[in-house]
Amino acid sequence: MALSARITPRLWFDAEEAANHYVAIFPNSSLGRIARYGRSGFERHGKKAGSVLTVAFTFDGEEFVALNGGPHFRFNEAVSFVVRCETQVEIDHYWSRLGEGGDEAAKICGWLKDRFGVSWQVVPAELDNWLTGDPVRADRCNAAIMGMQKLDIAALQRAYDGWTVEPGRR
Repeated sequence: MALSARITPRLWFDAEEAANHYVAIFPNSSLGRIARYGRSGFERHGKKAGSVLTVAFTFDGEEFVALNGGPHFRFNEAVSFVVRCETQVEIDHYWSRLGEGGDEAAKICGWLKDRFGVSWQVVPAELDNWLTGDPVRADRCNAAIMGMQKLDIAALQRAYDGWTVEPGRR
């Protein structure tokens, strides 16, 4: 796979392990070219010749490059990814798979941090519309989000629609 995007995100972490992990989770994903360190530059980068330098990969149709930055570079929430899901089954899948081995304390309001330190928010595809529409309805939906870890599409829809307990009971 040769990269074709003009701008490609480059993520610094355990490149090969992370790329394999993401490719296994998302559809329309594949590994691409792997560049390896040579003998030159060891005094600067400290990596053994033949070890992974970069891995190009596509996940869910988006091109990325993982740079083997190892444990020296850490992510924070200033850079994150949002996964928009059509169904609760999708939310459950991505929440579970991305959260495997991640930071349990970071699971709030649909956010989680995976085992590589990358922050993800797994949300219903409709969420942007719910939060930018009618302010009263948006506030109810936002209040519901604040009480959740993994987002629940049905509960958010009920909050948006004004149902406080169950459909049919206000």
